[in-house]
Amino acid sequence: MTGVQMVTVTEAEGEQRLDRWMKRRFAQLTQGAVEKLCRTGQVRIDGARAKASDRVAPGMVVRVPPLPDTPPPPKAEAGISEDDARMIQGCVIFKDQHLIVLNKPAGLPSQGGSGLDHRHVDGLTEALTFGYKERPKLVHRLDKDTSGLLVLARTDRVARALSEAFRLRTTRKIYWAAVAGVPNPKMGTIRFGLVKAPGHGKGGEGEKMLCVHPAKVDATEGAKRATTDYAVLDALGTRVSWVALVPVTGRTHQLRAHMAEIGHPIVGDGKYGGSGQENPGDGWGAQLGGEISRKLHLHARSLSFEHPVTKARVSFTAPLPEHMARTWKTLGWEAHSVPEDPFDETRG
Repeated sequence: MTGVQMVTVTEAEGEQRLDRWMKRRFAQLTQGAVEKLCRTGQVRIDGARAKASDRVAPGMVVRVPPLPDTPPPPKAEAGISEDDARMIQGCVIFKDQHLIVLNKPAGLPSQGGSGLDHRHVDGLTEALTFGYKERPKLVHRLDKDTSGLLVLARTDRVARALSEAFRLRTTRKIYWAAVAGVPNPKMGTIRFGLVKAPGHGKGGEGEKMLCVHPAKVDATEGAKRATTDYAVLDALGTRVSWVALVPVTGRTHQLRAHMAEIGHPIVGDGKYGGSGQENPGDGWGAQLGGEISRKLHLHARSLSFEHPVTKARVSFTAPLPEHMARTWKTLGWEAHSVPEDPFDETRG
């Protein structure tokens, strides 16, 4: 950053120590750097010299001198390795004072569970503080094998607002997937309810969701209604298609279970499509064979919502993970050839 800035403390930032305010505003600053800037008189509050321990409050104007643009190297904190810290910081595609947006890699769980250590998004948030005292908080989740956009809140206030937005479905989430065969019609809505499968078999059957006909949901214990919009964006004959998916509701494994239920499981989905099943033609079989990866082909591509503080509508897009990008290249599918929101004309 070149040049002096005169920065006004906002209402959202509240009252806090100057050193904490500066490190939150400027993630490249260390505690030592802030203290040196204050000691040499380069940082001032409302025109007066300031100490790192002085407090700032909404409406105060802080003079900030030219600062380096390079952030400090990742730290290994709370058992997090430098490689993991570097990895999770490399997933950040957007960051402001209030929230962080990640492009989560496939294979990384959102949260811990039985037999898992800290190597999940929630356990790695210590590397995403960027000067804040508290770790950012997950406000929604993605399946371990699903890649794409994941939002974290940097304050409790923002966490509450974002959680409410996801609960009330005022967010707009669009997933991309490769599925076996070509759904007919090419645009539609799936309304099967979902219920947890009984048992705890070797294949994690207890974590699998079973589809329930809409007419039987109310009479099925534990079943919840679920709705998914889908649209076919491109296809390779009748063997495989590229679909956009919108989870109108947010049930566990909803997109995976719904696509399998209509006979078009997501490519690479061993739980719902049979990872060993080849796909010789129209429908079924979650593997394509050849050079196509056996990993799950499901990606949270785009996300939009009202920013909880600025109230502006914000939108984010995440590039495909490597294994899906290779599949798209092999099949001749190009991201720029399809609309960002293929459902836009039908949304009313």
